[in-house]
Amino acid sequence: MTGKRPEVPPAAPELPPDPERRRVLGGLALAGAALAVGGCQSVPPAPRADESDAAFDARLREAIRHVVVIYAENRSFNNLFADFPGVQRPLSALRPEDCLQRDRDGRVLDVLPPIWGGLVPHEQTVRHRRYKIGEHDLTGLANRPWPLRTPDGEPLPQGVVTRDLTHRFYANQLQINGGRNDGFVAWGDSGAMVMGYYADNAVNLRLWQLARQYTLCDNFFMGAFGGSFLNHQYLVAAQPPVFPDADRSPAKMQIAQVEGDDPAGIRLKLADDSPKSAMQGPPKYASRTALTPDFFAVDTMGPPYAPGFTTDPADPRRADPASPTTLVAQQHRTIGDALSERGVDWAWYAGGWQLALEGRGDVGVSADFPGRPNFQPHHQPLNYFTQFAPGSAARERHLRDGGVGETAQTNRFLADLAAGRLPTVAFYKPQGDLNMHAGYADVDAGDRHIAAIVDALQRSPQWPHTLVIITVDENGGWWDPVAPPKGDRWGPGTRVPALIVSPHAKKGFVDHTVYDTGSILRFLTRRFGLAKLPGLALREQAMRAAGGVAPGDLTAALEL
Repeated sequence: MTGKRPEVPPAAPELPPDPERRRVLGGLALAGAALAVGGCQSVPPAPRADESDAAFDARLREAIRHVVVIYAENRSFNNLFADFPGVQRPLSALRPEDCLQRDRDGRVLDVLPPIWGGLVPHEQTVRHRRYKIGEHDLTGLANRPWPLRTPDGEPLPQGVVTRDLTHRFYANQLQINGGRNDGFVAWGDSGAMVMGYYADNAVNLRLWQLARQYTLCDNFFMGAFGGSFLNHQYLVAAQPPVFPDADRSPAKMQIAQVEGDDPAGIRLKLADDSPKSAMQGPPKYASRTALTPDFFAVDTMGPPYAPGFTTDPADPRRADPASPTTLVAQQHRTIGDALSERGVDWAWYAGGWQLALEGRGDVGVSADFPGRPNFQPHHQPLNYFTQFAPGSAARERHLRDGGVGETAQTNRFLADLAAGRLPTVAFYKPQGDLNMHAGYADVDAGDRHIAAIVDALQRSPQWPHTLVIITVDENGGWWDPVAPPKGDRWGPGTRVPALIVSPHAKKGFVDHTVYDTGSILRFLTRRFGLAKLPGLALREQAMRAAGGVAPGDLTAALEL
């Protein structure tokens, strides 16, 4: 690749015309080819037969004046909503052969491997009971999905923090395995754990009750394969970041080695000592995987600006450019740019942002700072862009501290919400210990926090005209049985839960429309008359070319 950064036009209904721009957008084009086969699909919604698109959009503008996006972490649809009433493919209705996992050589596993590292490796007390479940405490599990439990058979409480699971760009594609979803165990790093799900959420999950009241989307797929970093980038820009000349930078050690000569290949080279079977341990790779061979950033890299993974010795407002973990600043268009161009007020609220800027993003529990924010720099996607660099007016206006904790006294997002000060479009990223990410957060705390936000929204003066979208960035490595639809080089990935909560949402409804993370941007584009981001148009084009339907814009969940 050359060092020249291509310019991305404000809107691109077709593939970019010049070769350089086409190359940098890479697998956004149809030639990158999809991995997954089509899952459950339905025709995108249309206005009522007796009204035009213009009439419907006028009703939409009148009904929805505020949009709140709550972006939690790392749960597949099956992990939280496996048998929710009304879903198209409930877990209990699947045939055993629909769920079988295969070894790395393609043979069906006789039993699931141990849970490498243990399900609950660190002892903790929940509801006056101590939990620690090691690698040898749950073994010989049958080759099928299993309800998360203790060794004595009791359901694992949602308040227990489990170990994390691998969730990376290349691994996710191998796990999906062309839509068969039978490689989750083989290409994960946690053995049997990927097949686990919470079986008692109908009783214990507040989000389950919200889904009963409003709309649950059961064909909503993460926008990009892999992890949090790339899916946050997809949420704001619908395309991956690019690192020109990465092979001549400190980040060259992050470039993935794939089999064959195609830089878009998905099969990583294995290390010489990689276990042959999933029963022997997780796979080992010959390289790191943050950058593709053609220099797209697909696994976690840090932002170029503070708060980041490192600090520039010459400028504390920036990350260290000499670090191999620092991504160069990006310049392509984001949904924030599109909103600003139309004069729509918006903000990204990040829990723990100010503490992180002060170097205290992972403070302990104290009277001043309740909870442990556990701030994650790669969960702040707009901090990767030059237009939101330190010192810019756009940064000051749009990148806001969400505060900490769960009350309006310390949580600034909740304070703005209660006072009716939320901007027209608000993205909310909970602090780490409240985002439901396995490994450092539990489901119950995030579930409680999100439910409290919805309750506060329902009591706010903005509620009568508010739409709330609750979803997660990606599946976190957890298995799901529904095949993602065919798309482009970057996704869609595994199915994840998404709820539409609003006075104007259909009540007690399960929406079977095909969506992806970009559907959030499609809704904003339709509602506010924005110029469509290039990646959205290319994803739609790719899915139609693959014989499917383009992702919907969430309006099928509304009753206007």
